[in-house]
Amino acid sequence: MKKIVSVVLFVLLCSTLVFVGCSKKEAVADPNAPVTLTVWCWDPTFNIYAMNEAAKIYSKDHPNVKIDVVETPWQDLQQKLITSLSSNQTNTLPDIILCQDNSIQKNVMNYPKAFLPLNGKVDLSQFAQFKVGCGTIDGKSYAVPFDNGATGTFIRSDIIEKAGLKVSDFNDITWERFIELGKIVKAKTGISMVSTVANEPDFIMIMLQSCGTWMFDEKGNPNLKDNFALKEAVRLYSQMIKEGICIQVTDWNAYIATLNNGTVASTINGCWIVGSISAEKTQSGNWAVVNTPKLSTVSSVNYSSQGGSSWMIMNSSKNADTAADFLNKTFAGSVSLYETILPTSGAISTWLPAAKAPAYEQPNAFFGGQKIYEDIVTYAGKVPMVTYGVFNYEARDAVGRAMPDIVSGKITIDEALAAAQKEVEFLMGL
Repeated sequence: MKKIVSVVLFVLLCSTLVFVGCSKKEAVADPNAPVTLTVWCWDPTFNIYAMNEAAKIYSKDHPNVKIDVVETPWQDLQQKLITSLSSNQTNTLPDIILCQDNSIQKNVMNYPKAFLPLNGKVDLSQFAQFKVGCGTIDGKSYAVPFDNGATGTFIRSDIIEKAGLKVSDFNDITWERFIELGKIVKAKTGISMVSTVANEPDFIMIMLQSCGTWMFDEKGNPNLKDNFALKEAVRLYSQMIKEGICIQVTDWNAYIATLNNGTVASTINGCWIVGSISAEKTQSGNWAVVNTPKLSTVSSVNYSSQGGSSWMIMNSSKNADTAADFLNKTFAGSVSLYETILPTSGAISTWLPAAKAPAYEQPNAFFGGQKIYEDIVTYAGKVPMVTYGVFNYEARDAVGRAMPDIVSGKITIDEALAAAQKEVEFLMGL
């Protein structure tokens, strides 16, 4: 009898334990439990607006998930991130951050366990691969691409027509041909082709990426003084300035002014420049866009990138899986999202299926009825991938500082790049 009672008690105990275990498991996995995802990003009319629209879409099937967007300027965000990770105070961090593309690799390499690898969690296969490459380190992808930095040549069609040229003359050309056409425009209209902020090597970086190379080798070592593509880019940039094809201005506001007041006939920049161009309503119908010039002496393509940012999930997030699902079903899976944010913010997607959305197929009156968004998404799919490296900004600044002496003839390109390489190696402790 005692044996029977013991067996019964044992079975009841096991049943109770199993029931309790299941209850705990169900509580943890309850799909209806309220969840709040905190997001750090900047710019209310662009990134914050896009995130809030993504939240609306996700909430339709996941009403229990709330997205709390905290406006955080990029410099503040990066500083807070470094401070928290350096002191291991990860409880102060959000679930999702927006990160500038050229800082992703530096952040991941400095703090390899801080960010959630997204392989198998988010479908990145349908994004422009150069953007995916920005967030991929050692085979692991840490970032969901957002805005498009694909470059284009944005042209004042009315100005070049006065020079006897057509917009199509600037498509699929080399930088040498661009300079030749620029000379024609300058001679017949008195207007320079492009402008740039002095000592900012934007054109050089655009040229480099079109070659699928950068200022560091595969091992992350500086690759400046023996980099033929970089030398050619510096040479072409110097030539444009010396011949008056490119004019230099003091700051960003002055640069935008050259576009809006007709000082130049074009700009070559990331597609996000569309918003600044379109701000001058009196020029509606007088702009067009074609692809980017390429180098003729180096293997190169007519596509490049300048700028852009991506979403990342912190490994310390208690709701990392929900955060991944949210990004997967919105920024990596919703045509409706990109169609909603395009007309208001001008945020052009690097998620290639978005190009099929009706909004992307609409003619743009400001650009003479051209379907510019459709064209730019196509450009994005052809941009070569490069590895920016941890010391990207340091190398970029070193090249920029060398340009005035190169243009003035005070120093040769070889001498300048050798000095720039030594400067970067010193900063890297090599």
